[in-house]
Amino acid sequence: MSQMSATPDTAPLDRQDKRAIRRMGIAGSVENFLSRVRSGDIGSLPIIVGLILIWGIIQGLNSSFLSSRNLVNLATQCAADGVIAVGVVLILLVAQIDLSVGSMSGAASAVLGIGLTSAGWSLPLAMVIALAMGAAVGFIYAFIFVQFNVPSFVVTLAGLLALLGLQLEILGNHGSINLPFNSAIVAFMQRTFVPSVLSYVLALLAVASFVGSRLARGRRRRAANLPSGSLVNLLTKAALLLVGLEFGCWYLNKTRGVSMPFLLLVVLVMVVDFFLKRTKWGRAVYAVGGSVEAARRAGIKLWRVYVSVFVLCSMLAALGGLMSAGRLSAASISSGTGDTNLNAIAAAVIGGTSLFGGRGNAYSALLGIVVIESIANGLTLLSLTSAVRFMITGGVLMIAVIVDSMARRSRAAHGAA
Repeated sequence: MSQMSATPDTAPLDRQDKRAIRRMGIAGSVENFLSRVRSGDIGSLPIIVGLILIWGIIQGLNSSFLSSRNLVNLATQCAADGVIAVGVVLILLVAQIDLSVGSMSGAASAVLGIGLTSAGWSLPLAMVIALAMGAAVGFIYAFIFVQFNVPSFVVTLAGLLALLGLQLEILGNHGSINLPFNSAIVAFMQRTFVPSVLSYVLALLAVASFVGSRLARGRRRRAANLPSGSLVNLLTKAALLLVGLEFGCWYLNKTRGVSMPFLLLVVLVMVVDFFLKRTKWGRAVYAVGGSVEAARRAGIKLWRVYVSVFVLCSMLAALGGLMSAGRLSAASISSGTGDTNLNAIAAAVIGGTSLFGGRGNAYSALLGIVVIESIANGLTLLSLTSAVRFMITGGVLMIAVIVDSMARRSRAAHGAA
């Protein structure tokens, strides 16, 4: 008896095909999520759990930590280093590092201070010059890295020292320069908040954008005959996100509201995330971070990717330095030193960006800097020293790296690395 050939409708299911094993509905989403976690695809889960624990512990020790006034201060404190951390995320995605982001921010703040005082520049001119300096430094890094194959660790370490010397040279005998109190950047960083009604509207628009992007993604996946997810699940996530954002806006509006610097950070994260996930350039960044050789064989111009991420990283470091100078109303020889490098790099790693490249997103910077600044803010409220803060932050960073390494091994074991 001859065996009949299987038709497309009667062919046995491929057990590796997601369309055969993916369950739908809320219960199915939970099961699929747990399956991804077991296979090492943990996403932002560890950082969210860690943030809840940190907030809970500090709030238990000091009841003013989660007050509206303190959270407004915390959000403002996140802005400058958060912008720098976004640049660090980009450089880590291609499996490289920039150790000079702190010095770059300090040099940019020095340019701003001298420009607005003794040089007599306008604020836009001073900012353009500082950002152009950041772009030039990033291009030099990329050129040396690509042309001479010098490890980025060494290139940027040399840049750290050179930029520190440049900062000292720019400031000269001044040491510290107070920015004009009526300067627009000082007002923006210290006294500008989103009107309460506008904050609610922006939260609604953010959720609408989230739903729209997910619906568009679903249409593309259905066109490619891939699973697209349930509309009920999407609406459930959107409803929860809307409630969370609107509650956050209401709670912050009980005092001064959402600060404009923090809103700038959020918008920057959303824009960078869009370019990473929705453009050819973003796909090239992930491809280079995943495998340089595979990206080269796919026809990706490696030098273009490296130049773009090094330039963007240095420019964002310079922008973070300008914002920090505005928040402190001053530029000094200590600007960009101390824990600026630690905060920016640790925020990217703690937020979920892999040190091995190819995994992470712009939201890693936002989540990570909230954790870093929460620790700093909380320990200040508890009247603990900087020594304790450094040790705790170092411990959190080590845990994040260990979790990333374990997740990477789990993905490799499940064939998903």
